[in-house]
Amino acid sequence: MYAKLLKRPLDFILSLMAMVALSPLLVILTVIGTIAMRGNPFFVQERPGKISSKTGEEKIFKLVKFRTMSDKRDSNGILLADEQRLNAYGRFLRSTSCDELPSLINIICGDLSIVGPRPLLVQYIPLYTEEQRTRHTVRPGLTGYAQVHGRNAISWEEKFKYDVEYVKNVTFCGDVKIIFKTIFYVLKREGISQEDEATMEYFTGTANGAAKQELHNV
Repeated sequence: MYAKLLKRPLDFILSLMAMVALSPLLVILTVIGTIAMRGNPFFVQERPGKISSKTGEEKIFKLVKFRTMSDKRDSNGILLADEQRLNAYGRFLRSTSCDELPSLINIICGDLSIVGPRPLLVQYIPLYTEEQRTRHTVRPGLTGYAQVHGRNAISWEEKFKYDVEYVKNVTFCGDVKIIFKTIFYVLKREGISQEDEATMEYFTGTANGAAKQELHNV
């Protein structure tokens, strides 16, 4: 009953209240971000949402976050390495999870839920096993079960295991626990990224391992 009838209305009401309450902070971060990033302070990227019961395909939506990486390039116009583009302001946004605040608009629009599997990259869809893809049978979340079990410091397989476990048992009490645990982890600033990496490894499929490429702080 909660997952089908109550979860979406609660998401809408709580995210709208948060948007209003945090509007001064959002304005301040937008101004600072414009200066720190020398331009557009927002990061917008297509992500897969919940699978449609009509088409059997994921709804693709545009996730909105604050940018944490600059567009610094070398003399040949090629983007510099992640570590060189992730400035002090970007590190602050990630460590405090303030980069996620603009995603409240995605919750209000119905693309995201407050709690659910984190929305990853569209190009990952063909790489999922059948079980891993079940993470898309619910709306993706601003935070999730995997995020309170290591965030970005755990392997892809562990992430998907937690995501599938969550999908099989969506409850009100479970969501409340995840929200409070998320606040705890954010305050502790743990699991922001994998050890010795500025960003998360690129997922290339469970059977193929992982190649290290940029992923914007999933």
